[in-house]
Amino acid sequence: MKRVRYKRWILWLLIIGLAVPLAVRGINHSWAHVPWYQADRSATDLAPDPATTRDAVVQVYGAPTYGWRGIFAMHTWIVLKPRNAARYVRWEVVGWGGGQVVRRDRGGPDDRWYGKLPALLVDHRGAEAEALIPEIEAAVASYPHAGRYRAYPGPNSNTFLAHIARSVPDLALDLPPTAIGKDYRPLTEPVGAPPSGRGVQVNVLGLGGLILSPEEGIELNVLGLGLGLDLLDPALRLPGFGRIGTGD
Repeated sequence: MKRVRYKRWILWLLIIGLAVPLAVRGINHSWAHVPWYQADRSATDLAPDPATTRDAVVQVYGAPTYGWRGIFAMHTWIVLKPRNAARYVRWEVVGWGGGQVVRRDRGGPDDRWYGKLPALLVDHRGAEAEALIPEIEAAVASYPHAGRYRAYPGPNSNTFLAHIARSVPDLALDLPPTAIGKDYRPLTEPVGAPPSGRGVQVNVLGLGGLILSPEEGIELNVLGLGLGLDLLDPALRLPGFGRIGTGD
């Protein structure tokens, strides 16, 4: 009897931990949207101006997705600027347009994502960034799902960034729980490194699994939603909200 009650408490805590954050996000979500083709895609000036910044730059951005999906999901992309380069190169995955889903330079490095202001997830400068760029370019070229896209549970834009981060652990990218698709793993590879590249992950098709990592902490994946606790850099990891704690 005690074991049954114990399991029931765990189930209720899990339901509350997943449902309550999403409900709060839904209540506070702005449901008024202009058509996607009219949404603001202007620059935000978050990326340093290459005309005045000679150093190499590597940045990762993430912004809520368009419409109701923005309650719980985000789109991510990476930008690179080698030393003395006059412009950035932007890499991301998008699911429309057919054919190759890995796209280069669909927009500026720090543009709004269909009206949503992006957040800066990673920012490397100087020699550190310069050393990362060749590794990132190799990871982009080796993305295993370049001809395939599925918004949920993946492979999608966040699967692409997770592949880069796994391939380049020094990128130190901690994708938040709102980056749905980051945990996607094919049935042939259910065990391996988590998106950060440090620690271990067990997951099936991005629909269920667990991460144990010094970067992500402990994170449970349930139907693509992430719920966890970062112990070394104290923070909660919640669906709809992402990472809430130190350094945010």
